[in-house]
Amino acid sequence: MTEEHAIQNKIRIAIAPYCDIFRINVGAGFTKDGRYFNTGVPPGFSDLFGVRKSDGRAVFIEVKTPKGRPTEKQQKFIQMMKLNGAVAGICRSADEAIELITKE
Repeated sequence: MTEEHAIQNKIRIAIAPYCDIFRINVGAGFTKDGRYFNTGVPPGFSDLFGVRKSDGRAVFIEVKTPKGRPTEKQQKFIQMMKLNGAVAGICRSADEAIELITKE
């Protein structure tokens, strides 16, 4: 398990009382006849997404390690979600995620 994945799991547990939160799997591969495909969401989509229980607002959390840096697409996605009324941000710990969910 990567450090980021471990942080993500801690965040999912910590914010469960406040949100119904989900993680989406993405991937790419080839069909049996050799055609390329990819699945999942567009580049930049946050690692975790869901709905805040208190008011139904959409929630998007990009999980990073303490030294991790978001990509330009991740930053633009978060900005777009905020402009559309969602709770969105980058979190490096469960405490940061709780603060994002409860203060915004």
